[in-house]
Amino acid sequence: MNKKTQLAVIGGGHAGVEAALAAARMGISTTLFTLSLDTVANMPCNPSIGGTAKGHLVYEIDALGGEMGRAADAVTLQSRTLNLGKGAAVHSKRVQADRVKYSAHIKHILEKTENLRPLQAEIVEFLTTDMGNGEKRISGVVTSLGEVFECDAAIIASGTYLEGRIFVGDRTAEAGPDGMLPSRGLSASLAAAGLSMRRFKTGTPPRILRSSVDFSRLEEQAGEPSPIPFSADTDEAAMASREQIPCHIVYTNAETHRIIKENISRSALFSGLISGVGPRYCPSIEDKIYRFADKERHQLFLEPMGEATDEMYLQGFSTSLPPDVQEEMLHTLTGFENAVISRYAYAIEYDCVDPTELYPTLEHKKIRYLYGAGQFNGTSGYEEAAAQGLVAGINAALKLKGEEPLVLKRSDGYVGTLIDDLVTKGTNEPYRMMTSRSEYRLLLRQDNADERLTPHGRRVGLISDDRWERFCAKRDAIAAEKARLEATLVDAPTLRAFFEAHGLPAVTGLHLADLLRRPEFDYEDIAELDRERPALSARVRLSAQCDVKYAGYVKRQLSEVNRQKRLEELRLPESIDYAEVRGLRIEARQKLSAIRPVTLGQASRISGVSPADISVLLIWLGLKK
Repeated sequence: MNKKTQLAVIGGGHAGVEAALAAARMGISTTLFTLSLDTVANMPCNPSIGGTAKGHLVYEIDALGGEMGRAADAVTLQSRTLNLGKGAAVHSKRVQADRVKYSAHIKHILEKTENLRPLQAEIVEFLTTDMGNGEKRISGVVTSLGEVFECDAAIIASGTYLEGRIFVGDRTAEAGPDGMLPSRGLSASLAAAGLSMRRFKTGTPPRILRSSVDFSRLEEQAGEPSPIPFSADTDEAAMASREQIPCHIVYTNAETHRIIKENISRSALFSGLISGVGPRYCPSIEDKIYRFADKERHQLFLEPMGEATDEMYLQGFSTSLPPDVQEEMLHTLTGFENAVISRYAYAIEYDCVDPTELYPTLEHKKIRYLYGAGQFNGTSGYEEAAAQGLVAGINAALKLKGEEPLVLKRSDGYVGTLIDDLVTKGTNEPYRMMTSRSEYRLLLRQDNADERLTPHGRRVGLISDDRWERFCAKRDAIAAEKARLEATLVDAPTLRAFFEAHGLPAVTGLHLADLLRRPEFDYEDIAELDRERPALSARVRLSAQCDVKYAGYVKRQLSEVNRQKRLEELRLPESIDYAEVRGLRIEARQKLSAIRPVTLGQASRISGVSPADISVLLIWLGLKK
């Protein structure tokens, strides 16, 4: 007898758990299938959440009602904000997380969420039905035990498990990350249905026992005081009072590089064993030595894995070299002369799909009601995966409920940029989010993620009444503080003394907001001139400061957003035959026919589609109307 679930989520990584939680919280009966319930939301690559642009994604996930920010706050070992020497647009929070506690925390949330059944089972096949118009839709999934689960929709979030294969030197084996079993069979089922499959690769460094490292010879890296949490649901004071664990910095040297160069032919990456494409922005140490031969050293970070373990993670030392070489090159590092490896580094290959075959909702174009998320879509990173999982879960739930989908624009957030890049431009390597990928960076700061996206989370039902009230109160407090800064004039004598104390030429007639816009000062610098300053949370102070300081730049970017709005709102018919649109160049016809953009704005971002082609489509749409 077949079993029934409205939504089947395949994979219990960061994408899968966000998808399952979102759909279940929206009232959809959901089953989360995972190879192991003991490793849900695992962190096989590094024990951290956030980082450059990735921190933005975590804030946005929280603003939409996702779980990653709350979970990361609950298990933070250390918090730091990166890029503080640059503008606010690229300030990015990164935390060291307790890896075991994070997984256990998420597992418990899955277990107690209404409408959600976590199930340890391997999906080896998916079933479809003919919709009668030449299109197919998902109708069920089959487990390795032969159980058939009928479903109305499914989300594949298979991570690096799909036909996973690990490599250490000349040794290779079918496996998932951390020695787990791979997912077998499902990839063939997907390929048989016509999905375009490809092979990507990633890797992880060795784990080191803390007791075997001489920390006195390493550079200590402390956390920041009074960090602002990822989640609006996390108490600022509680986060600020939490004791943090230091990380440490070490560098490779000439001897390290010599050993790697002499053994590089023994690396699976260079011996020809690995066929998958690896991440450009997170290469293995041997790839760094090969590509950046002029660099005398590379920075590495020794980071804790958790409070209840002696294992540490050496970020930047990822490799597929054999065990004897791993130990030899590790012992060349200062302070690591007697270091003991507890887990050897490895590279891993896995199957994924061409993301240009997805709609911006992350639904697959060839199989309706089938969605993809995370590394299955060709991305790298926990944060990119979680963001896609959240959007896929929301859209699957909305479609099953007969409601309008959630399609985030590039100007809405990095989540929108991420998905638009994937479905419009595609990727020929594991995609990593970076602030440089967005043309609207000043609009998409960490501090205003809730202002941009919480109304969307409220609309789909993931923001509670209490959370919404707190959001509105914060928004009002920011507006009031900005108005106060604009209206408060500093008297001439006080201003003169202030400028003299800072070695600057005296000026008169300035409001607090005018001072804040000057690059020399921030909100705390002008506190001595602001005797009537109200007591505000760190979140409110930061957003008020950024809004005032960058108001002119933000205005210009909003003008550009409005200019692009017309193209984003012009929808292209699904049935359009680009071969019949006169005036389109051959390349444009081929690209448009393959990707089938939803709007004219999306069409304008496809590589090979020129402004002249967009003009042709504008004329064609006008004639059709």
